[in-house]
Amino acid sequence: MTAAVGEQVIVVGAGPVGQSAALLLARWGVPVLVLDERPGRRPAGSKSICQQRDVLDIWSAAGAGRIAEEGLAWTTARTYYRGEELLSWTFDTQGPLPPCVNISQTRTEQILDAAIAAQPLVEVRWDHRVTGLEQDDGGVTVRCRDRTLRAPYAVVCAGARAQGLRQALGVRFDGESFDDQFLICDIRADLPGWEHERRFHFDPEWNPGRQVLIHPCPEGTYRIDWQIPPHFIPTGQDVARRIRQIIGDRDYDLLWQTTYRFHSRIASRMRVGRVLLAGDCAHLVAPFGARGLNSGVPDAENAAWKLAFVLNGWAPEELLESYHDERHAAARENLEVTAATMRFLAPRTEGERARRRAALEACRAGGDAAEVDSGRFAEPFWYVDSPLTTPEPARPFRGRPPKGALCDPAPGVIVPDVPLPRGRLRELCRDGFLLLLGGMCDSGLFAQVLGKVTTAPLAVRGLAEMDGTGTLAERLGAGPDEAWLIRPDAHIAAIIPHAGPEQVIAAVRRASRLSEV
Repeated sequence: MTAAVGEQVIVVGAGPVGQSAALLLARWGVPVLVLDERPGRRPAGSKSICQQRDVLDIWSAAGAGRIAEEGLAWTTARTYYRGEELLSWTFDTQGPLPPCVNISQTRTEQILDAAIAAQPLVEVRWDHRVTGLEQDDGGVTVRCRDRTLRAPYAVVCAGARAQGLRQALGVRFDGESFDDQFLICDIRADLPGWEHERRFHFDPEWNPGRQVLIHPCPEGTYRIDWQIPPHFIPTGQDVARRIRQIIGDRDYDLLWQTTYRFHSRIASRMRVGRVLLAGDCAHLVAPFGARGLNSGVPDAENAAWKLAFVLNGWAPEELLESYHDERHAAARENLEVTAATMRFLAPRTEGERARRRAALEACRAGGDAAEVDSGRFAEPFWYVDSPLTTPEPARPFRGRPPKGALCDPAPGVIVPDVPLPRGRLRELCRDGFLLLLGGMCDSGLFAQVLGKVTTAPLAVRGLAEMDGTGTLAERLGAGPDEAWLIRPDAHIAAIIPHAGPEQVIAAVRRASRLSEV
């Protein structure tokens, strides 16, 4: 990829979202300065553990493929009610990457740190608390306690507690907090048969009226979450008793524990001029469904390619507004999904409690399991309504597919990750725009025409040449006269039947916010 301008983009926060943003910007040739107020990395328990396939794909592109390799790929989710199994489901494991892996946030950060250490375009400065942000037409002034720094753009990934920075930008953080606490413990134990299963318990006799969630993690470790009353302070004896109620008399080591409350909040803006907000700084959701970090990393990818395009002069600054359009919509969807889950898990009214009991009892009696909500697992957000997406009536988005099923390709949807003789399809989608053409389209003509429209990296490839067998078009469901425009984040910007140069040019202009000449 072409090197960007020499000025560093400043990333505020060296958590996984900030680390991802730095690596992805550097991948585009953009120098990055990462600032973090902490004196250094402090390993602290499992935290965010469950990473979804599409996030593993992003990390692979960023040079952190070890996360997928080291993570534990659990396959089965079991749900219990008062000790009786209600239902179970199993992931579709087809595809080059596992559907998800469990790995501690501590280890994820270590792997990302190693990738950053190998990346000369990224500099990390610890003990740099950012106290203010100011903007003008030329860039962003970032004020720390003892120095002032300057950058053309800044990405703020400073976490939920970055209230001062949000206020400095005029950004609200509206939402709510839930009363109940959750106790989390990491343990190491030998639990045969549990190694690849997530277990969710509604109202077990050892936590009546509340929930317990058990996740397997690498190297024989397990993460246990208990819902506990709002003002309950667990003692060491309480924790030991609760663990014994789950695992019995087996030996175990307690590795880490903490308590926390869940929050449901969203920033009023995710782009304020030259500053982009990402991750927990921009949105907070309850963790059931693993939609926190699994949304923050796509924030980072979305921000990185758009900043790179603007900095290189491949797209106008107006492209950055689509970051807010797309990622704010993703955050709203996640808040809606997790708020519904929390109403089921922690009902606040007698009506909500009654509906929950009725759903659980009906499921136990053989009724509809769809009413039992233990968290809808993280899914990629699809940019169907994005201003960058060219709609196609013949290829409508048909809504979310059933759990575990793949979505039919449509404009706005992420392209299927098809294995190819050399790598994966999505690996070829992250160096710029990719135009895939059916056999009836003239690749040479399209390449010549588009070279006069944009200076951005754009590859034109025939579908048949991609795998050498001619079967890729069949696997995607692409017609012989169709053109598929894929964005640098592997989402489909357009599917154009009976494709001609004018239609493809219009789709490229739309996807990069280029004006007509």
